Amino acid sequence: MAGGWAKDGAVQEQIDASIDEAVARAKSQILKGESAEFCEECDEPISERRRIAVPGVQLCINCQTEIEKHASVKSSINRRGSKDSQLR
Repeated sequence: MAGGWAKDGAVQEQIDASIDEAVARAKSQILKGESAEFCEECDEPISERRRIAVPGVQLCINCQTEIEKHASVKSSINRRGSKDSQLR
């Protein structure tokens, strides 16, 4: 049941859209291609086990860890704002 100007199922549609966007964003970040033998950041060798486990890897574990520590976290909140939410 939706109220105001929103149609029935509008909340579920927003939830589904948020999930679809998160899945698409995650898929776009999957590495592809050939793994590098040496780290792009520090030129240290990347272990064969890591290159097999993570296809397309370009960074050693230490550099990848540092980058992930400083990466911005994207909000998982749907901020599309329906007419109903704007009236509250």
